[in-house]
Amino acid sequence: MQSINFRSIRHSIVVLSLLAGSVSAQTIPTADTTKGGPLDLGKMWTFDNPPSAYFQKTYKFTADDKWFEEARLASLRFADYCSASFVSGNGLVMTNHHCARESGTGVTRKGEDLNATGFFAKTPAEERKVDGLFVDQLVKIDDITKRVQDAMSGAAAPTDASRLQAREEAFAAIKKEYETKNGWKGLELQTITFYNGGRYALYGFKRYTDVRLVFMPELQLGFFGGDYDNFTYPRYALDCSFFRVYDGNKPLKTTHFFKFNTSGVRDGEPIFVIGNPGHTERLKTVAELEFDRDLQIPATIQLLRNRSNALQAYNVTAKNDSILNEIFSYENSLKAYGGQLDGLRDASLLARKTVFENQFKAAAKAQNLPADQLKTWDDIAANTTQLRSLFKDVNYLAPNERITGELLTFANVVTQFSELLATRPQDAERARSLMVPPVIKNKTLEEAYLAAHLTEAQAALGNDDPYVKAALIGADGKFRTPKETAAYLLKNTRLTDPAFISELATRPGAAAASNDPMLVLVRISFPRYVTAARQARQISEKQEVLRGQLGRMLYDVYGTAVPPDATFSLRINDGVVKSYNYNGTKAPILTTFFGLYDRNYSFADKAPWDLPARWKNPPMELLKQPMCFISTNDIIGGNSGSPMINKNLEAVGLAFDGNMESLPGEFIFVPDANRTISVHTGGIIAAMRYIYKADRLVSELTGVTAGQSGSVKK
Repeated sequence: MQSINFRSIRHSIVVLSLLAGSVSAQTIPTADTTKGGPLDLGKMWTFDNPPSAYFQKTYKFTADDKWFEEARLASLRFADYCSASFVSGNGLVMTNHHCARESGTGVTRKGEDLNATGFFAKTPAEERKVDGLFVDQLVKIDDITKRVQDAMSGAAAPTDASRLQAREEAFAAIKKEYETKNGWKGLELQTITFYNGGRYALYGFKRYTDVRLVFMPELQLGFFGGDYDNFTYPRYALDCSFFRVYDGNKPLKTTHFFKFNTSGVRDGEPIFVIGNPGHTERLKTVAELEFDRDLQIPATIQLLRNRSNALQAYNVTAKNDSILNEIFSYENSLKAYGGQLDGLRDASLLARKTVFENQFKAAAKAQNLPADQLKTWDDIAANTTQLRSLFKDVNYLAPNERITGELLTFANVVTQFSELLATRPQDAERARSLMVPPVIKNKTLEEAYLAAHLTEAQAALGNDDPYVKAALIGADGKFRTPKETAAYLLKNTRLTDPAFISELATRPGAAAASNDPMLVLVRISFPRYVTAARQARQISEKQEVLRGQLGRMLYDVYGTAVPPDATFSLRINDGVVKSYNYNGTKAPILTTFFGLYDRNYSFADKAPWDLPARWKNPPMELLKQPMCFISTNDIIGGNSGSPMINKNLEAVGLAFDGNMESLPGEFIFVPDANRTISVHTGGIIAAMRYIYKADRLVSELTGVTAGQSGSVKK
């Protein structure tokens, strides 16, 4: 879960995703761990409907309204991509190192390398403000379901597109109204969708914008093991960092925080993660999951692999740190998507989804829901079949500079502008600023991306496809390789010539008549892409409305006993500290610093298992301290930085990753081997005490003052 958000990666690389993607609590369903059931949808409970009864039934633990309120107010959203929490009454904030990496290094001063040295502010005056960083505290919640659903079902919204537009208009009107409402003034307002539209809420956040860096370990510790160790366990990463919220230029005074408990966690102990899981798709139908299995995810993996290979080949000689970080991101995503695909190809997991889908249908029918609702599954399946037929043209002919390179993408822009110039001159004038030829700074990568695109198009569309034939068949009538074709196109195109572009931008029909090889290709691909993309967009609008209908049915049938999919909104989930079997053996529930050094020595202190100088001669007392541990909690990207707390609202860990077995969690939660990996609070304190000599933080977090010899005094 290092540095990448699964959903954002798909959206940043794939131009168009084809799949867009008040009831009292009812009888708590029991998950059938062999056949599937409602709790395969997970345990990401909302604070709108706290799972008090479930906690009591499962753990014999009474969590009252005050308990949930304290848990909510001590938890934070870190910027717009991670989670965090208050861990002292002086506004101290804990999150992951990989969440804070960009923010932390953003306060680097001349001559410093905080990735290499880490950072610790020995005095409050040394704490450094991070410009643009904020944390959000959820302080107000209101149910707006009826108002939004009424707007979507009115006579003014007869079509799928108009229903979605009515929803957005309702959101805007509600937020405008609440901006001046008592108790809501001055808050950051956000509309939250649950159950794909089965429920809606308005959240009000207290936003803190004066956030200062206090402590961050070296990159070698925060990202120990690099991508090789990512999504694996046993694990040895000190993936933590600390900031402080200031209010009026003074540390924020708060009574809402999680006190550190360094005593450790016990096997079987119930623990809770509070954070902002980014995105899951567990309510997807089996038909939609089969689409992902057969088309969407394999195509995404192929795209990621080819771009990563291109960057790796280039970086052999370039040795660019920025390129290296991009490679890490691609490799991280490849692991994530690979794990999802393995899960989708696991017949037992899809069988569980089928069992639950049939259970859901039967329960909906038993409640005598309307016939048009009961056919929702069939309607979604029919739409998905149509999307299958459009997938190739939408996915492989889409213009995007991160997929096809800048020049082929610009060729699409030129073609669109030329059409506007001939048919809608006024619109063309407004778009004229786009007719600027790109400056290709890196021809090697441009050629590699274009060759990767042509390779993918050839494999998917076949040699008889008109686009593939136009691209790959040379003047001699023989097929060239994608690499040869990419080199030819870049050598012979004039799209980098300002004079040529100026001519195309002033003479209607010039682009359509041009024999520029890039424009010749786009004249074939662009009409096909536009036709397919328009159809896919219309179908996706239908799917979004149908998914909302499915979500309403889920809520009607199961109520709050089943939590909604993740939407990067604050959730609480439960689990227990528990081992699991892997690789022919058994995983320990926790790791120690001994293991960190074993891994370091086993790899001869080579990256990414190398250690900074100050870590080279550790005291024996450090080695036996716990470092990381596992639990059965249900997390996903966005949960990074989430506090792991016990029943006493004490912080016992800091969630930072899941194991390989957790990767199918995008579409199903099966706790048999799915594990959350957390940094142990005892390990954090041990590192601060024995390595970083961060005495003032140790004292603030534990109330214990470090003695001269490293012993502790009350």
